[in-house]
Amino acid sequence: MPRPIRKSTAAPLRPPAQAAESFRRSRRDRAVETAQDYVEAIADLTVSPGEARVVTLARRLGVTHVTVNRTVARLQRAGYVRAKPYQAIFLTEAGRKLAAECKRRHETVVAFLRWLGISEKIAELDAEGIEHHVSPETLAAFERLLRKR
Repeated sequence: MPRPIRKSTAAPLRPPAQAAESFRRSRRDRAVETAQDYVEAIADLTVSPGEARVVTLARRLGVTHVTVNRTVARLQRAGYVRAKPYQAIFLTEAGRKLAAECKRRHETVVAFLRWLGISEKIAELDAEGIEHHVSPETLAAFERLLRKR
């Protein structure tokens, strides 16, 4: 039996320009997250197994090699990586700096979640999402609390 239609209590629709800006910001934020995930993965792979290649990045990130190629091309245009077809992918100085910053944020969020009593597995999974969205102010607060423990 169909449910009766009730009057919505939701807020009215936003003006188109405001909605468009919101969606643009969301897409921009996702692009930044992707860049951060890739430089982190490339940095990790250059340590073990010693180099980052399209196939290993695709496996590690759970995406296709086509997706990796497209993203690496964007990262190259942004100045984060150096890459040539069928060769290893290397971080530039800017890429290494971004990877180190991402790793620090990730480790801080994991440590904070572990301090709260969250299991290692769940803390790692949750940190992967939180690390991209936590503000510098909140991250600093996490670090202050962790130093006091």
